[in-house]
Amino acid sequence: MEEIIYRIAISLPAFLLAIVCHEASHAYMAKRFGDTTGEQLGRLSLNPAVHYDLVGTVIFPLIGAMLGGTMFGWAKPVPVDSRRFRNVRSGIFWVSFAGPLANIILMFVSAILLALILTKVSPTFSYYQVFTEMLKSAVMINVLLAVFNLIPFPPLDGSKMVSSMLDYNNARKFEELERYSFVFLIILIATPVLNWVMSPALKASNAIVNIFIQIFARL
Repeated sequence: MEEIIYRIAISLPAFLLAIVCHEASHAYMAKRFGDTTGEQLGRLSLNPAVHYDLVGTVIFPLIGAMLGGTMFGWAKPVPVDSRRFRNVRSGIFWVSFAGPLANIILMFVSAILLALILTKVSPTFSYYQVFTEMLKSAVMINVLLAVFNLIPFPPLDGSKMVSSMLDYNNARKFEELERYSFVFLIILIATPVLNWVMSPALKASNAIVNIFIQIFARL
């Protein structure tokens, strides 16, 4: 039980920041393109309470932590009315990409901070291990969220980015795949497919951390 509580304490700040920034970024980009629906509903906020989803924000991440894995989940999706966009195709693409992009930016910030601590802070510092583990968790969580959401299968963000590049009829046919989203999720979890998708991204994130370590070690 102590190990589970420690794992949650290490991962929870990064997890909440990751999913909150993901959804708030959708609302922010939608506003930039002319749709203020998210803002009017209070979703253009970094307050976790307004993005809370019982299953995705509480139950699913806790199960992951108790099973010894990384906290992974989602927040309540931000409502978007693409009819209000000044440029519909560009709006759909960039609003969809804004969430994963926020996670990619957070990953880089976490990687930089982690490299700084590993190279500039003494291991004898009281909270050295806690901070390094929290930042390692932040790098991993944001990579997982970014890559998972970029998978081009409805209703993930990647599918909406693809849909924005299709003509109306093909876009509607593509979006009909959403009816199989549960089956698709089961296949990802029950087979090595998800690992094949995530492994290169995690290796890339480790390489990025190592690059920053080398840079800061020379300063």
